[in-house]
Amino acid sequence: MMHTILIGLLISCLVSSALSDSGRVVCYYGSWSTYRNAIGKFTVTDIKPNLCTHAIYCFIGLNEDGTVKVMDPYLDIDLGYMKKFNDMKKQNPSLKTMVAIGGWNEGSLKYSAMAASPARRQTFVQSAVKFLQSHGFDGLDLDWEYPGRRGGASYDKANFVSLIKELKSAFAEHGLLLSAAVSAAASAVDISYDVRALSQHLDMINLMSYDLHGSWDKVTGQNAPLYPSQFDTTPASKELNIQSCVEAWISRGASRSKLNLGLAFYGRSFTLNNPNNNGLGAPISGPGLPGRYSGESGMLTYYEIIEHLKTKQWTYKWDQEQEVPYIHKANQWIGFDDTRSIAKKVEYAKSEQLGGVMVWSLESDDFRGLSGTNYPLLRTANLMKDDSDKPFTVPTPNTTSDAPVPSTGAASSTSVPSTTSASSTTSGSTSIPSGLCPGKGFFRDPEDCQVFYHCPKAGVPLSEYKFVCAEKLLFDNSIESCNWAELVKDC
Repeated sequence: MMHTILIGLLISCLVSSALSDSGRVVCYYGSWSTYRNAIGKFTVTDIKPNLCTHAIYCFIGLNEDGTVKVMDPYLDIDLGYMKKFNDMKKQNPSLKTMVAIGGWNEGSLKYSAMAASPARRQTFVQSAVKFLQSHGFDGLDLDWEYPGRRGGASYDKANFVSLIKELKSAFAEHGLLLSAAVSAAASAVDISYDVRALSQHLDMINLMSYDLHGSWDKVTGQNAPLYPSQFDTTPASKELNIQSCVEAWISRGASRSKLNLGLAFYGRSFTLNNPNNNGLGAPISGPGLPGRYSGESGMLTYYEIIEHLKTKQWTYKWDQEQEVPYIHKANQWIGFDDTRSIAKKVEYAKSEQLGGVMVWSLESDDFRGLSGTNYPLLRTANLMKDDSDKPFTVPTPNTTSDAPVPSTGAASSTSVPSTTSASSTTSGSTSIPSGLCPGKGFFRDPEDCQVFYHCPKAGVPLSEYKFVCAEKLLFDNSIESCNWAELVKDC
């Protein structure tokens, strides 16, 4: 028995050592998206396993006795999807698949009760190990939302640590991974988490650094701002940005190498009180209209936002302070992330030496390529895997702060549509060796101005990094981004 435990601990150490390296791209998949209609329908077969280092299936749940359960009412269907999900490892043998337990709809109460009972904790641990092994998963992601809140108790914080310790001990014998999705802002962290203990026993910490603003604020606000804005004047409001969230976790003892920065592939929408008062901090009457595929008021997937942008009826603005965009039309206002802001966040994660990024969630990206490239946000997030010693930077286009994209479709020279990542250290090139990247950076295809490549380094296959600008846009070497065709002078 001791021999088995020692082998398990060795496996666990090797797993943890591998996870300490930077460059993770952790992808959450919401299995309920298979029930969406038309182009919103997303199944396991739509996932690109080579664009993720870890893929997490959402969600399983908890029975009252502490055992785990499959959440989908159509049990056989969900188990079939889990099998296909784990079969992705045949396409990408280095991919690690995990399953998440919990989520917002599961609440907090039954997790609080389970964690408070040593007997139920052991039942849960044994049930979790059996479930993972039976279905071929490499690990478990704990998504208890949230210890000590939503009806939870003050003792949840300590009991959560006990639960994680016991899970980690059992998982070590089988080489299984253990991660947790956690609140990001400092005030929530102090209620729910013993950060230093979590960092010691978890393999990864997935920071939910989004939903920082929404219709509950009664004014417009960015879903996942990188930095604070001029409207953040109170101590509480100054916590609600990615920079502050990361600093809160690190200052409380989190290992940088275990933190995965959360990236939102959806936006938060609002209904304005006055369509003419449409900036940041504008009064609202409630959440925005639901997306026609996602169907939730106050939230839109990135591909639904792309559909809006393609109509040329929305005004696009870049929030210079917070490094994120927003759009508005009539009384609707949407704060979201595009490839430019995702690149900024990846650059920030690398500058802070974080272990990786995580994305919520795959089915919200433009997976069908309405913008001209499928999975544009996820492909931009993959800049995290660039192992070059030379950091990439995001050049600032020659624009004014909050410059809109005109709704007429005729753009001025100071308005750049943000449909692709604008991150590079190398200027565009008109001469590309056949089939291989000539270096690191953006390179326009010499035969097709709508096509370009973002190469992480020289010598890798161009086909893996191919992007296509949206309709009526061409790649502009001068700004290293897609631009209106009439403004691209050398094509």
